[in-house]
Amino acid sequence: MQSSKRPLSVTHNPCYTGIVAKRKQNLTLAIEEDLLLAARKVALDRRTSVNRLVREYLAALVEQPSRRRLARARLRKAFEAGLVEVGDRRWSRDDLYER
Repeated sequence: MQSSKRPLSVTHNPCYTGIVAKRKQNLTLAIEEDLLLAARKVALDRRTSVNRLVREYLAALVEQPSRRRLARARLRKAFEAGLVEVGDRRWSRDDLYER
């Protein structure tokens, strides 16, 4: 008898002492045959699957704004703490182009 439950992905969450299971959702894509064949070749070259390529791409897409916010916050903190000094400009554009 087959279960209709979706497969579980096991993940360690540092907030918990145990293992947290996440359910994976199925997604149907409609793409051109040429694109799928090219994606399969890339996946084969990387020794992975098209499914994993799509998952990793989506994960990176979602994480990118968070990484930018974190980087900006770290820079802001560094400037406020005085870890980075930005001195007065003592040169002119003409000085830079003097030869």
